[in-house]
Amino acid sequence: MMQNMSSLTTTLIVMFSLLAVHQVKALIPATPGEQTRRAILSARETISAIRSSGSSTPPRIYIDYLLPLPPETSDADIDPWPGGLAQMYPYAEATLKEILAGIVVDEDSSSNMKPKEASSQIISASDCCGLFIQESPYTPSSDVAALLFPGPDQLSNIQQIEEMVKDRTLILFNKQFTRAADFGFFAKDKAQKLIFDRYLWGFAFQEIACRGEDVKLTFEKSIGWQACVLVDNGEGNYNKEIDIMDETWDRKVRPNYLEIEKKINEVLPEPLWMRKMGDVQEKGLKFQRKFTQDDVKNGRLEKW
Repeated sequence: MMQNMSSLTTTLIVMFSLLAVHQVKALIPATPGEQTRRAILSARETISAIRSSGSSTPPRIYIDYLLPLPPETSDADIDPWPGGLAQMYPYAEATLKEILAGIVVDEDSSSNMKPKEASSQIISASDCCGLFIQESPYTPSSDVAALLFPGPDQLSNIQQIEEMVKDRTLILFNKQFTRAADFGFFAKDKAQKLIFDRYLWGFAFQEIACRGEDVKLTFEKSIGWQACVLVDNGEGNYNKEIDIMDETWDRKVRPNYLEIEKKINEVLPEPLWMRKMGDVQEKGLKFQRKFTQDDVKNGRLEKW
């Protein structure tokens, strides 16, 4: 009896250990649905932190969302978005509406009230910029506004919308600028005061190329900035995450290109092209591998 109980206890420990392993969150979202959930949670936490801090600035946040490629994309496409922002707009619109609805819903509330779909209007057709207003089902003070694809030419629009939303939350979703200088010499000071001195990151999932590597950057309120490189998992799929965040970096600040490059040189001394050459020397060219494996299967070769 005691032996059976001991065996059962051991089995339960193993099961819970396996469950714990599967619950570890990856550095980057595995699916668009996971990215959306993490964006909603992080944006909520950021808005709540701003309101509880007693800041005189109402919630003003950035969200950078990595849009999934359209279904019609193929490996042969040089540019998966040949239509630019105009092609991206309907995909981003649907995602933004889902995120806005998730932000205004209080998950801890027992109420079954559902928010209405966000209303929208085009701010600039040529720049593919739109304004979205999500009404809260609870109180007008919890309404959220968002600008989709705002660029330097929308500076005056941002100021007008700021005055309109007042103390309510305003989000810049997938903004088309990175620094005040992008607004030009005469408008950069105004942009610095209106945007860069006031807005905080609410969520980010970005990708850049650095030293030929596929680098993913994420920001979540509870964690801060993270960075990883996607490398070959050994089966020809580049989905293995290598964490490249340095312990000395401030996670509240987005790591810059030079910092990332230096860390990649430490973690992955051999560049991507050299690692691929090693694969060729070890396994042969891809078109040759198929035939060689067939030969092995058919018994024409003794060793692969």
